[in-house]
Amino acid sequence: MSQTIRSFIAFELPPAVISLLDNVQQELKSLRLKARWVRPQNIHLTLKFLGNIDPADIDDIGVVMADAAGDCAPFSLTIGGIGFFPGIKRPRVIWVGLGGAKPALFNLQRNLENRLATAGFPKEKRSFKAHLTLGRIRQAANPDIVGQAIQDYSDLGNLKFTADRIVLFKSDLKPSGAVYSHLKQVGLAKINIEN
Repeated sequence: MSQTIRSFIAFELPPAVISLLDNVQQELKSLRLKARWVRPQNIHLTLKFLGNIDPADIDDIGVVMADAAGDCAPFSLTIGGIGFFPGIKRPRVIWVGLGGAKPALFNLQRNLENRLATAGFPKEKRSFKAHLTLGRIRQAANPDIVGQAIQDYSDLGNLKFTADRIVLFKSDLKPSGAVYSHLKQVGLAKINIEN
């Protein structure tokens, strides 16, 4: 039996966005939130977490990705403000929201989710929330500090980027943090698949 691969499908972020998010993380760290911060180069826009897959399924997933991406032209998104899941009273995840062509993003995600379900991958039970995870809070946080952070970081400059390629990532969990590598890439409104 082959070893499974932990994987997900996401948009990579351009260097300018990663740099902005790195700066925001550094400023948030000064608030002394007890968090496990995502390495800036690992921040991405997840469309579908697949979990453990069989390596034999990679090509089939690539075909599903190409089918979904072929129905969607590239679109622009903007970086919004920060927020916390599930809320400010018991924050667990620090994230940055997105603006711009969100209907196109939601249509692509739904199309991908439906096509993957047809291919045998279970649908996500929770509704899709477009966000970029900055960190996961490990200890209770003061709601006043969290609320002030939301106000202070409500506008991160609306930096715009183009979402034009989805990637099937392999996720290797290491003691130093997750390491991501590309398994497949698919350009939007194209049928090409790259290893």
